[in-house]
Amino acid sequence: MSINDPIGDMITRIRNAQMRYKTKVTTPASTLRARVLDVLAEEGYIRGYAQVDYDGGRSELEIELKYFDGEPVIKDIKRVSTPGRRVYSSVRDLPTVANGLGVAILSTPKGVMSDSRARTENVGGEILCNVF
Repeated sequence: MSINDPIGDMITRIRNAQMRYKTKVTTPASTLRARVLDVLAEEGYIRGYAQVDYDGGRSELEIELKYFDGEPVIKDIKRVSTPGRRVYSSVRDLPTVANGLGVAILSTPKGVMSDSRARTENVGGEILCNVF
């Protein structure tokens, strides 16, 4: 099956799994998805993830979701830049998510990073998603 928007697919899987209070969710593996999950784990939105390899060269990322007091840590996760409408931002115009309580994940020339790290490294890029 061909997926046009792999990041959007992963975000939807996370959102759906948290609505059903699942502890883990899997998604097909890719480097970009792994880097986005690195940022989510670094910011404390997920417990972590692991790559699971299967026969035939297929591999998946198993994401361990995080809950606090029975509620998901991720209150809202939205895709910003889509394949049909790319959204770029310079370092001066980086948005604040939920008045600074959330995080925007960016794809920059220096790699995938959070908005706060992009500000410290003085680099802009494509806004992949917002997490709160």
